[in-house]
Amino acid sequence: MSKSDEHDRYRVKSLVGFDEMAEGVLARSTMHADYVDHFFVDVDTAAAPERYARVMFGDVPSVAERFIWQGLLQLRLIAGPTPTSVAGWRIAETTPRWIRLENRSHSLTVHLVIHAADGRLELTTFVRYDRSLGRWAWVPLSAVHRRLAPSVLTDAIARLDGRVTSQA
Repeated sequence: MSKSDEHDRYRVKSLVGFDEMAEGVLARSTMHADYVDHFFVDVDTAAAPERYARVMFGDVPSVAERFIWQGLLQLRLIAGPTPTSVAGWRIAETTPRWIRLENRSHSLTVHLVIHAADGRLELTTFVRYDRSLGRWAWVPLSAVHRRLAPSVLTDAIARLDGRVTSQA
């Protein structure tokens, strides 16, 4: 399959803002968020939500993830691989259909929800500004996040389908 065919096959769609979200998507977070976005793509490969989360982010964060999450957003990452965390994020809740990862800094709280069911893979980000610095940090980084999120999904699909053998 050519790169173009694969791009068309795994076309990631997105929604940004509360008015765009279905109640079922919003119900996956337990906090009152100030920001939400939702990315989704149809998939052929079935895997548990935690498996997708670990393929997306690894057991420990990459250097780039650490720079963004810990350096720029000041999130408190859990050190080393653990069965109760993914890439330094605490696993807060897991169901057969989705997993919620949580993290926080002194100025914001973030939930990442990976939903994998019924031939669809979804990534939803919820952000709450706990202090004005959180908004100041997240607003410009949210544009970068929205640009990177589709490739997080498609790269995970490629890894699970066996087209990519290692994480970058």
